[in-house]
Amino acid sequence: MQRDVSSCNTYNYGDALYWDARYVQDALSFDWYQRYSSLRHFVRSFVSISSRVLMVGCGNSLMSEDMVKDGYEDIMNVDISSVAIEMMRTKHASVPQLKYMQMDVRDMSYFEDESFDTVIDKGTLDSLMCGNDAPLSASRMLGEVSRLIKPGGTYFLITYGDPKVRMSHLTHSAYNWNISLYILPRPEFKKPGNSSSSAKSCLEAIPLTSEGMLPHDYVLEDPDSHFIYICNKKVKK
Repeated sequence: MQRDVSSCNTYNYGDALYWDARYVQDALSFDWYQRYSSLRHFVRSFVSISSRVLMVGCGNSLMSEDMVKDGYEDIMNVDISSVAIEMMRTKHASVPQLKYMQMDVRDMSYFEDESFDTVIDKGTLDSLMCGNDAPLSASRMLGEVSRLIKPGGTYFLITYGDPKVRMSHLTHSAYNWNISLYILPRPEFKKPGNSSSSAKSCLEAIPLTSEGMLPHDYVLEDPDSHFIYICNKKVKK
């Protein structure tokens, strides 16, 4: 079930030049992995409406826009691409709940410690894992995410990486996170035969082993499912 490097291609997804060129070529809104409608239950369960949210690697996704339509009041969006940021800043100039800044998620020193209640990541860690110096880039990004989240806050990660390739990055003792895992089939996935996907099972946390792995007999309904890691920052006693 281990999937990581095999899902990458030859592009350097950690490079601003790649993303600038991509957004110049294709300015249409695009959401990686899942739309807000599929993630809404999880967002509403773990992110309060009044939360100060940081959307890392926002690109030209509709995710933040849809969250504001659903009542969210304060979303800071950052992306390494100045093209994407200028595009989205212009598009949402009249939406005060949405703010945009060009920024590399590996260095978000512009923000003070514990500035956000929630950090949402839909494919950004995955992009870095496909770039040059992947382990170092991932470590730098996650260190920044941990620094920026308030105690009791949440890192909401949507990724194609199963626990075998993500838990080693997420369980660093310095982050001090309690982690729960949910699994969502791809939006286009159809179960074979006449059976339909169980929505209820997708909304239940997956019981993990003591090492934080999936049970050895666990079978993915969709072999290319997306994994949702809810990383809650422990409150210091």
